[in-house]
Amino acid sequence: MIYGKYQFLCRLKNEAILPYYKGSTFRGVFGHAMKKVVCVLKRQECSQCLLNQRCVYTLVFETSDFTKPPKGSKIASVPHPFVIEPPLMTQTHFTEGSSFDFHLILFGEVNHNLPYFIYAFDQMGKLGIGRRINGKRGQFALKSVKVNGQVIYSNADQTLQTSGDLDSLDLSGPEDCPKDTFRLRLVLETPLRFKFGNRLMADLPFHVLVRVMLRRISALFNCYGDGELPLDYQGLVKRAEDVRIVDSSLEWFDWRRYSQRQERGMLMGGVMGSVTYEGKIGEYMPFIDFCTKVHLGKQTSFGLGKVRFEKI
Repeated sequence: MIYGKYQFLCRLKNEAILPYYKGSTFRGVFGHAMKKVVCVLKRQECSQCLLNQRCVYTLVFETSDFTKPPKGSKIASVPHPFVIEPPLMTQTHFTEGSSFDFHLILFGEVNHNLPYFIYAFDQMGKLGIGRRINGKRGQFALKSVKVNGQVIYSNADQTLQTSGDLDSLDLSGPEDCPKDTFRLRLVLETPLRFKFGNRLMADLPFHVLVRVMLRRISALFNCYGDGELPLDYQGLVKRAEDVRIVDSSLEWFDWRRYSQRQERGMLMGGVMGSVTYEGKIGEYMPFIDFCTKVHLGKQTSFGLGKVRFEKI
C-alpha cells in the first residue's frame, strides 16, 4: 500500500488559542481550505456536481458518500485516505512566532495529489485556526514540508521536490517477534473510539484490540492497497482470547467538536491511557506495528487512535 507521512513545519503569525485536543480544529478548517482550493463550481452542491467522482475534495472529505467499497469486500464503508496528526501538547495558548508543527498521513494514490494538500494547508494558515482574539483567529505560515527528514517543499521557493518514488507499507512488522509468552504495553496517545457488540467500549481486551486492528487493516488494503489479505481472521481472534490484561490505566476522555457541515455539536470521546497484555503476542506484532503507523478505530482523520507499544 502506498504510504506517505509528511511533516508540516509552521510558525504562528499572531496569538492563538486552541483547544486541548487540536485534531478537530485542524480537520474542520482543513476541509474548508481544501474545498476552496479545488472546487470548480463554487455554488454547486457536491451531490449535484458532475465532477464529484473525480474531485480531490470529495475523494478526501466526502469519501463514504462518493466512493463505494471494492466489489467482493466485506467492509461497510470506505475510510478516509488521510490522517491528520495534530501537535500532542496540551498547551492551549500560543504566542506570535511560536512553532506549530503537525503530520499528514496519506494512503494510496491520493499521495499523487500532495500539491493540493500543501496548497490547502497554506490557505488554511491564512484562514486561521482556533478561538477568535480581537476578532481574529490564529494565522500561521507554512514554512516547509519534510518526508523522512528531507525537505521536499519550502515556502522560500514554493517548489515541490520529489524523487518520484513513494514509500509503501505492508505487514512485514518487526523482525524480532518472540514466539513465547511475553508482556506488551500499548499506549493510546490520542482517544481511541471503537465499537464492540454495537456499543462504544471503555476497556480493551486483547481479542477486541485484534478485531479493531484487523478491521482497520482490511479496510485500508481493500480500498488503497492490493485488496483483501489472506489472513485467518477467525483464528487470529480466537487465539487472541488467551492473551490476558495484567495492568490497565485506561480512562474515557470526552471532548466536543462543532461540525459546520452538520451544524451541531458532537461528542467525540474515546479511551486513553495504557494497557499491558501478557501472552503469546508474537504473531500479532506485524498488525500492531502496522497500526502504530495508520491509527486505529473511528474518526482517524481527526488524529484519533494514535497508538504506540513498548515491549516489557
